Amino acid sequence: MRSEDILRAPSTPLDGPAFPAGPYRFSRREYLTITYRTDPDAMRAVVPEPLEVDEPLVRFEVIRMPDSTGLGDYTESGQVLRVRHGGEEAEYIHSMFLDNAPAIALGREGSGYPKKLGAPRLYTDSDTLVGTLDYGSLRVATATMGFKYAPMDPEAARAELAVPTYMLKKIPGYDGAPRICELLRIEISDLTVLGAWTGPARLQLFAHALAPMADLPVLEVVGASHILTDLTLPTPSVAHDYLAA
Repeated sequence: MRSEDILRAPSTPLDGPAFPAGPYRFSRREYLTITYRTDPDAMRAVVPEPLEVDEPLVRFEVIRMPDSTGLGDYTESGQVLRVRHGGEEAEYIHSMFLDNAPAIALGREGSGYPKKLGAPRLYTDSDTLVGTLDYGSLRVATATMGFKYAPMDPEAARAELAVPTYMLKKIPGYDGAPRICELLRIEISDLTVLGAWTGPARLQLFAHALAPMADLPVLEVVGASHILTDLTLPTPSVAHDYLAA
């Protein structure tokens, strides 16, 4: 195989890459999001500088993705933290657990999403929208919300998904020291809100050594949303290079 062909391949193995080159379009992507207040010291302990914490708010989310270009059908769950970068209000993706190997490889290698293997689910139980996350055979999180309980302003739903978002990409070299260590920024702009609802919600987090979501405890649920959308993931940009600092 020629060098130029090797460089054009999106990933290894070269004869069957772990993920395609993109772009990555998501149709009928469905979000259940519970926003809650947590312990400010616990949150500051996991937010990397130069990001700052003003208000200790966390978004726990379960995302159902039945139609993802090149990646297939999968579900994802994680925690997103409210932060500030300079004068910009933003979010920081703290953790992501999902059940799809190409999306895990693409997220970690191609971008900076902090993805690990997990078993999330999003489903309706009678009049309740339910989101769960298991790590191995153990329950890590259970979220419930009244199903389509009340309409949500579509513009508010769009603003919730389009907020600037940061994530940490850290890849070691062969000596174990960081070869890439960057803070990345993305902002979704190509999205269509197909439906949006809000309602009463509750969230339980369970302690786990390798999926430590409960280290950011739920002190108060302050909001919830159920959003259905079509969107395209943008290419991230480098906001801060820790190796060049």
